[in-house]
Amino acid sequence: MQIVDVWWQAVLKGFVKSEPLSFTLLPILAIIVVCIALTVPRATWRYFGLYVTFVHELGHAFAALMTGRFVHGLKIGLDHSGELVSSGKPGFSAAWSGFWGYPVPALVGTLLIGSTYYGFGSAALSIGALILLVSLIFLRNWVGILVALASAAIAQLLVVFTPTAAIAWVVLTLGLMLLIGGVRDVFKVLGVHVSRRELIESSDAYLLATRSWLPAWFWLLGFILVVGACVVVSTLMLSLMLRG
Repeated sequence: MQIVDVWWQAVLKGFVKSEPLSFTLLPILAIIVVCIALTVPRATWRYFGLYVTFVHELGHAFAALMTGRFVHGLKIGLDHSGELVSSGKPGFSAAWSGFWGYPVPALVGTLLIGSTYYGFGSAALSIGALILLVSLIFLRNWVGILVALASAAIAQLLVVFTPTAAIAWVVLTLGLMLLIGGVRDVFKVLGVHVSRRELIESSDAYLLATRSWLPAWFWLLGFILVVGACVVVSTLMLSLMLRG
């Protein structure tokens, strides 16, 4: 119980406004290089990509809940595949849920970057830790459970043990990693439609096209526009935090 109390106090402590993050060019360039090294090469993407897939599937799940759909569970594969099972009325709710997969990692990354710009990095860390704990109820296979448990455990450890002065930097790094991972995933799904069409049935854009009267390119364009907007907004906030 004492451990739980320490964790809960750390979560509550995060809900305060701090000074907005600011930095010089060299530190942010170093962080961007580290984030690229963790998200772009296949060797590192093999592991971090599982977390991006988890965020992707949570995007589907929360979008489904927003429109009153019932979420039965989600699964994650070691090959970075994912599956959300939900039920509800066909039409808008199904399309809304199906769309918010690929854009969500970049969107969450942008929100994390924005939280450091506005001085709410610690609150973002606490909220993220709570969301990851709640998300455990959605998992229905052992890979998904392991990914969720690892993600939730790391989030809780960051909440409890990250020094106050470093929280904004940690949140900024997580945001950049998700943003870059989200961009990588969009290029991946575009590649499926252009040159790896044997995998097209795994594409959200293809699935959306089969369930609506809109073609796959429309949904791909939607992914690109949302993720592109996230990149633009994130770059703007990073430039505003840059000093000197």
